[in-house]
Amino acid sequence: MNLLIDNIGELVTNTGIGEGGPLGIRRKAALLVEEGEVAWIGPARYAPAADRRIDADGRAVLPGFVDSHAHLVFAGDRGAEFAARMAGEPYTGGGIRTTVAATRAADDDRLRDTVGRLRAEAMRQGSTTIEIKSGYGLSVADEARSLRIATEFTPETTFLGAHVVPPEYADRPDDYVGLVCGPMLRAALPYAKWIDVFCERGAFDADHARAILTVGQAAGLGVRVHANQLGPGPGVQLGVELGAASVDHCTHLSDLDVDALAMSETVATLLPGAEFSTRSPYPDARRLLDAGVTVALATDCNPGSSYTSSMPFCVALAVREMGMTPAEAVWAATAGGARALRRLDAGVLRPGVPADLSILDAPSFLHLAYRPGVPLISQVLHNGVPQCQP
Repeated sequence: MNLLIDNIGELVTNTGIGEGGPLGIRRKAALLVEEGEVAWIGPARYAPAADRRIDADGRAVLPGFVDSHAHLVFAGDRGAEFAARMAGEPYTGGGIRTTVAATRAADDDRLRDTVGRLRAEAMRQGSTTIEIKSGYGLSVADEARSLRIATEFTPETTFLGAHVVPPEYADRPDDYVGLVCGPMLRAALPYAKWIDVFCERGAFDADHARAILTVGQAAGLGVRVHANQLGPGPGVQLGVELGAASVDHCTHLSDLDVDALAMSETVATLLPGAEFSTRSPYPDARRLLDAGVTVALATDCNPGSSYTSSMPFCVALAVREMGMTPAEAVWAATAGGARALRRLDAGVLRPGVPADLSILDAPSFLHLAYRPGVPLISQVLHNGVPQCQP
């Protein structure tokens, strides 16, 4: 059976063909889905017959959001920490260890329930592709089970054993790096596509980060880096040097960092939910875009510093606080996220790719920033199958 989405007022394709430059906007369009893929796009007046039909009634349709940075495997709650930050306490990243203790104590079903709840929550808000990291186990067994559970929900899984040094290794960071590079990596490999390191003061320095990423890369994992969130540092330069698909946060960048990104294929993934939740300075997206850097947006969904699964919220923040236009923010949240995952079949609508898309309860993608906080995702299709509505 096939499905026709008809009477689309504004169709964002991200193909660069049509209006809006890279967005490739088609007006008064229709889209045909067959066997889970986009089979045809064209003017609504030429739409073919189909077994089923969705009348978009002039609404906007856009590719599903690609959330390329999320930490969904955890237990516990850090609401009190958030309240303390709102009262003026600075964010240092130290609360990660609180979540590690709760995650280690949780059984598989509890962790699975949390991932499932947050994955469904993200899907309702239009995120059809999501990356999920480990990083709250920080032991061989707990990192492996975190990734094993993550694979039940996404193929985009990231081994983040180098999130922070756990308490039992506080006085032996070199030994912990050895554990990550050896037994922990071997246990993670069956379940991981990517490797990541939190290269930051209070976490892992450049030498440790390089050792971990290099070993992971040699084992066949793609490279990602948490970089330059809390202050200037070596993370961006290291990521570019190693050919990382993405360096994430990018809040504190030197001119050399920006130049390195501009001359590379490494994506700068910006996570405005973290700045919102920690009251930190927002990244300067305008500076990156003007330099020619490829920019993605993601939620950084985690229980401590960005407990949101809403890509529409991040789009609105990027427009309001980071100097992005609505068109740039939507592209970054869809095609940009796909670039950060090196995916050619996500964040775009064209024949032959999975039919991952959102129908907005609005006439234009502009409303994602124009009407912040409003549940504008009317319906979501993932692999051509309508998902639960908000």
